[in-house]
Amino acid sequence: MESVSEGEPAVRRRPKDRKAQIARASADAFGSQGYHAVSMEDIAARVGITPAALYRHSPSKYDLFRDAVLGLSQMLVDVTAFADDTADDNPAETLQALTSALVDATIANRAAGGLYRWEARYLKDPDRAILVHQLKVVNERLQLPLLALRPKLRANQAWTLSSAALTVIGSITDHSNPLAIGEIRSVLNTMTADVLAAELPAGRRRAVSRPQPLTVGAEAGLYEHVLFESVRLFYENGYRNTSMEDIASAVGIQASGLYRSFPGKADILALAYRRAADQHSSDTAAALSRTSDPEEALDEVIDEYLGRVMEWPDLPYVYYTERHNVPPVDLRVLETIESSMMDAWARLVTVARPEMKIGAARYAVGAALALTVDFRRLFARESGPESVATIRRLMEVTLLGRPVRRRR
Repeated sequence: MESVSEGEPAVRRRPKDRKAQIARASADAFGSQGYHAVSMEDIAARVGITPAALYRHSPSKYDLFRDAVLGLSQMLVDVTAFADDTADDNPAETLQALTSALVDATIANRAAGGLYRWEARYLKDPDRAILVHQLKVVNERLQLPLLALRPKLRANQAWTLSSAALTVIGSITDHSNPLAIGEIRSVLNTMTADVLAAELPAGRRRAVSRPQPLTVGAEAGLYEHVLFESVRLFYENGYRNTSMEDIASAVGIQASGLYRSFPGKADILALAYRRAADQHSSDTAAALSRTSDPEEALDEVIDEYLGRVMEWPDLPYVYYTERHNVPPVDLRVLETIESSMMDAWARLVTVARPEMKIGAARYAVGAALALTVDFRRLFARESGPESVATIRRLMEVTLLGRPVRRRR
């Protein structure tokens, strides 16, 4: 064995897995902090190297970001590739194997797994096209055995179900509720199977129209106008790419006038989050006060929640994507409100579905809420009441394993 002479400096060799270390550190950093909040220095510190050494591996933050996003989505392509060589004589087994592979991959990458869901909007067009193709491949692999099992499904219904299944699986990246890995795997596989087996409504089951999106102008007052236009800009451009000057221009005032009423952009974001959290919490409390029947109460809280989402569809997306920009003191309050609301929903689920424990029920609630956030991905913005009825059915099936039983 070769020895190092006393006083002779040891030769430091680059670890063979340095590239993988950088990829993992980049994905975790972007996933937890968002694209704009991460610097090359942050990633270098996570890996334990200097920024100069990191630049030798990658020329820019964007390159690391692109590789992280596309690497995660490529992982989903890779873990489902076996389906291309699988005989179609047992589609049920193939479909189960596909969903299990996706569940396991998402659990293993939970810290970074939400990256392609929330931060992919910052990809350049050619890279975004690659991501769209990767997800299309995964969806089509799910749809092939699904259509073999359910040949009466229309093509658009198969796309809705496969996309909803991916949303349910990916929903664990939206929260950090504690649960043993085996239990997470079990609840995700169960919910995904229920969603893929869901009977979608042919049309509206109840004579209700889709709530019209809110339009808030200056006549509503400065506070409401600022909140509305800020959320719109955060949705369209991202929080980091929206300035106080942009918001002031949108509401038709000078930036100095905006600063007199709002200390800064982060304060406006926190107010929008507090508005959403308070509305959902109070809606849940009101629904629970109207009935003691758990399934009827669940029916009502879903109605209330969906109504809010349809009225202000930009807000749920911003709520999920920009939370790392909310000031810590405000975020703690929000987390308290969110936890209380999720617990209220979860308790209803466990009473209506006694075989499900409270921890698993929280995951079911998280998955059901994620479906509403992905509404625009599952349906066109201009889609009508039928699409709302479909989202509602998918929420019911995710929470209960079946549609809500309504009293006649």
